[in-house]
Amino acid sequence: MKINKNKSLLVLLILGTSPLFFAQETDRKPLKISGYAEAYYQYDFQNPTNNTRPSFIYSHNRNNEVNLNLGLIKANYETEQFRANLALAAGTYMNANYAAEQGVLKNIYEANVGIKISKSKNLWIDAGILPSHIGFESAISKDCFTLTRSMLAENSPYYEAGAKISYTTDNGKCLVSGLILNGWQRIQRVDGNSTIAFGHQLTYKPNDKITLNSSSFIGNDKPDAQKQMRYFHNLYGVFQVNSKWALVAGFDIGAEQKEKGSEQYNVWYSPVVVAKYSPTEKLSFAARGEYYQDKKGVIIATGTPNGFQIFGYSFNADYQILPNLVWRTEIKNLSSKDNIFINRDLELQKNDVSVLTSIAVSF
Repeated sequence: MKINKNKSLLVLLILGTSPLFFAQETDRKPLKISGYAEAYYQYDFQNPTNNTRPSFIYSHNRNNEVNLNLGLIKANYETEQFRANLALAAGTYMNANYAAEQGVLKNIYEANVGIKISKSKNLWIDAGILPSHIGFESAISKDCFTLTRSMLAENSPYYEAGAKISYTTDNGKCLVSGLILNGWQRIQRVDGNSTIAFGHQLTYKPNDKITLNSSSFIGNDKPDAQKQMRYFHNLYGVFQVNSKWALVAGFDIGAEQKEKGSEQYNVWYSPVVVAKYSPTEKLSFAARGEYYQDKKGVIIATGTPNGFQIFGYSFNADYQILPNLVWRTEIKNLSSKDNIFINRDLELQKNDVSVLTSIAVSF
């Protein structure tokens, strides 16, 4: 009888604690650690003596050497009412694109916190160093249709510092956000600048095959003594045509005052189209056509008679070796109206052809 009584107590103990046990097993962990690394080799047929791609290219910008484009580790903490992200990074992308930042800020890919301010609606305020609200590309190459970034993406913000309020509808089809920013891709504001920049983002997903997005930037990115207002808008659409074909089309346009107080503006713009074909789950191809015009050198200064005017096209092939490991190869041609590409003999040329291969892993 003593043995049976002990068995009964043991069974009751197991039954009584099992709900707690299974609840602990199924609870979602708020903290997630992830990482990404992309190594690459690139050959620019102009083969410049400094082994660096043209100054308007920030991602995969080293030539004729094996290097790390981007390596990062990220911690994400999220509950129903609070979220935070911290990502530290290194690589040639960070060296090139964060060159204007100071000290340890050069290695902060992302650092922000967010608070949900509504109990019933998906309404958040986030502040800190944030991914850019502009464009369909990011520095994490594996998430993009093409291996390299478009000229449009390279010369608009990859990141920003400030605060934003965002609202997503209950069905997830619409996102609306407003932003207050320190400047045009700046963690620290320009010395002598006391002005605040603003931005907006509106994303609409009528179904799981279409994404439409409108984003803007309004602000002055110079010291107050040389204040020149900049107005910029980005528009893009992502279309999953069927299980094998996808298409992205984007258009940037911006205008900046010619000088302080001027009613005249210098305008730049850039259209881009990318098509992706995936014959199998592991193999895909993408082709891109693009154009960038900045005659007055607002964003890209060349000092040439016609300013920056370039047509570009590229083709890439990707192979998904493992679910978290991808090998990519791309050939790209850029054709300029003026001679702006420098070769090994220090001569300026109109065309630039490059071949790039990379391998990227994520966890």
